[in-house]
Amino acid sequence: MTEQIFAVGGAIRDALLGLPVKDRDWVVVGSTPERMAALGYLPVGKDFPVFLHPVTRQEYALARTERKTARGYKGFAVQASPEVTLEEDLARRDLTINAMAVAQAWTQGTPSAEHIRQHLQDPYGGLQDLEHKVLRHVTPAFKEDPVRILRVARFAARFPDFTVAPETLALMREMVQGGEVDHLVPERVWQELARGLMGELPSRMLEVLRACGALKVLLPEVDCLWGVPQRPEYHPEIDTGVHLMMVLDMSAQLQQPLPVRVACLCHDLGKGTTPTADLPRHIGHEQRSVRLLQGLAKRLRMPVDCRELAEVVAREHGNIHRSGELNPAATLRLLERCDALRQPARMLAVLWACECDARGRAGRQDQAYPPRQGLTAALDCVRSVATAPLARQAQQEGLSGQAIGERIQAAQIQALLHLQNL
Repeated sequence: MTEQIFAVGGAIRDALLGLPVKDRDWVVVGSTPERMAALGYLPVGKDFPVFLHPVTRQEYALARTERKTARGYKGFAVQASPEVTLEEDLARRDLTINAMAVAQAWTQGTPSAEHIRQHLQDPYGGLQDLEHKVLRHVTPAFKEDPVRILRVARFAARFPDFTVAPETLALMREMVQGGEVDHLVPERVWQELARGLMGELPSRMLEVLRACGALKVLLPEVDCLWGVPQRPEYHPEIDTGVHLMMVLDMSAQLQQPLPVRVACLCHDLGKGTTPTADLPRHIGHEQRSVRLLQGLAKRLRMPVDCRELAEVVAREHGNIHRSGELNPAATLRLLERCDALRQPARMLAVLWACECDARGRAGRQDQAYPPRQGLTAALDCVRSVATAPLARQAQQEGLSGQAIGERIQAAQIQALLHLQNL
């Protein structure tokens, strides 16, 4: 059998959509590991027959089939041989829009969408689903890999005008009910959630995960926010879960980085629980949110920058919203609790997350958020105070330790008072 090379997956999908093609994946039909090595390709990984091109370093995978052998996304037996056809290889992919291919000869340079259409290998109707904006599984083998549930949700966030095919959603529910999601490893869950949060409309990811029941399994702290009313002054007919989706979409609209979006996801977790039946859920929810976030971050092995930013936002967002009412001393204490003087860049990210929270409400999407401008100016003001000369002067006066710190704080408060009076 003569070996053939095809471009597959996301590169074909994005080219047909007129989107920039960033990475290209290749599948090699009719070859062997020995043949690839003889051609100079470098083998990578232990589980799959994947090779790096000797010049471009792009990934080339031998055509393969997969057979389910155990629960979880690693429970597969892989068979790669020259007899595996392109159609058989495409059958193991998740969605029809990712199961299209074009021979390498027709992908040189930057081919147009029309050029790709003319040479498309599309055994599972991916082009039609792409045109009708449908996310549909390729074969019933979809249910063998629980990561695919997260991938569908992530694609829904990236392509918010696409709908999930009813039969695919039903299959996802069946997978959740069968316990497949329980066996996902934290790293894969975090990887897919993070990519979904960076989508064009992150709320769609939560919407899809809720619809199939996976959100309750993967992020129970988030799932229980639906049905929790907002404060009366915040459109109580819109519950906290809906508000959360609006906050996430605002973070995408403002093009915020991942740590800010994670903070938006986690800032109100404490509203899903309440210590006593007669205590409104929004009272004291900040500390509850921090505790729940810490547990979630540990479970998902969340990166430190995301966890630390989210903790500050969860704990302080209420105080930041009300910062215009604070006197200079209280403003300085707020900045110190946020560690803003040591980490000014992170403080700016905290303020953006709080702005997303404030504007993620019906009728407030286009409103200004004065606390961001006010606290940014306050931070600049405090940082402009030259502390070294103050410390030297205090030492010359015989002061030490806490007394020097109090002298510096007094100067910083005075600077904030001057700023307030301008």
